[in-house]
Amino acid sequence: MDKFKEIVVREEEAKQCPNSYVLALTDTMNVVSGKWKLPIIASLLKGKTRFKELLENIDRITPRMLSKELKELEMNSIIIRHVYDNTPVLIKYELTESGKSLVDLIDVMINWGLTHRSNVL
Repeated sequence: MDKFKEIVVREEEAKQCPNSYVLALTDTMNVVSGKWKLPIIASLLKGKTRFKELLENIDRITPRMLSKELKELEMNSIIIRHVYDNTPVLIKYELTESGKSLVDLIDVMINWGLTHRSNVL
């Protein structure tokens, strides 16, 4: 409940300062923008996943692009990279708590897309 109050307070402060709204939106767009970031995040919602599994789950992404996007998501604390000391070395990727909190945003975007598509077609 305290977290909810904290969010409401932040929203009220942001409404009083439109610049804060714009900055918050810009921050969000910087983290999730691009063709591949949201599909990567959505693929990681089911739990820890290996690089090759991500390649298989995301149609038409190249290994080079996946590697680049994973590094950016890790840099922005959306995912965490786990390295297991096996032979060969095993690497898995997982969403952080911040990354997991994007599920509501993704759900809203999916619902909007479905509604928009049905209105346009």
